[in-house]
Amino acid sequence: MSTPAEQLKAFLQSVPYIRFLGMTAELAGDEMTAILPFAPHLIGNTYLPALHGGVIGAFLEMTALAQLSVVQDTPKVHKTIDVTIEYLRPGRSMTTYARADLRKVGRRIANVTVEAWQEAKDSPIAALRGHFLLSGD
Repeated sequence: MSTPAEQLKAFLQSVPYIRFLGMTAELAGDEMTAILPFAPHLIGNTYLPALHGGVIGAFLEMTALAQLSVVQDTPKVHKTIDVTIEYLRPGRSMTTYARADLRKVGRRIANVTVEAWQEAKDSPIAALRGHFLLSGD
């Protein structure tokens, strides 16, 4: 049986796209904060400049999966069933943060919401609502 910190570390290392994004995460008790440091290759709109919508969406999805990896001790990555992403404001060229809220974790399916922000947590740039298939051992 692994500790939540070990489970999170193993998850972050197991997904190649997380390494491409440069995403990291900090764990304080059972609360995880995902961090997406700004990098020029993440820009989608060079005129603003703003983060690519796909980068923001992937960051939100990876945040949900990372939070699930903390509470579900399994070496397998859970599968995404569906997600809905709300783009609320442009993601500027700066560090982005996200937190997942596990609304319901059942035996087979988890319902998760995630919010991402940059300067102020009460001004989110995007939100995700999704369902994930939980992997058995």
